[in-house]
Amino acid sequence: MSAELIKVNGERVTISPENGTDFKLKELQELVGGYIEIVTMYGHIMVVDEEGLLKHKPYNAVASVISGRPLVGDVVFCTPEMVK
Repeated sequence: MSAELIKVNGERVTISPENGTDFKLKELQELVGGYIEIVTMYGHIMVVDEEGLLKHKPYNAVASVISGRPLVGDVVFCTPEMVK
């Protein structure tokens, strides 16, 4: 299974969990650079830095368009089954 890391510069990088099936908390925290928050969507989720606004992280235009709401910082885009 693969997911995407959507970076603030618009780059989209295909990523996979270290164990091949699901992301662990520490992995997600490292990818987004902080405590995680889950943004639910239609069949997918976005994992963002819960404190991204407080940290003044830059606006993520690509992730914001996909989610339909403003998001900041790097974002993990995947299915709910990939986060346990």
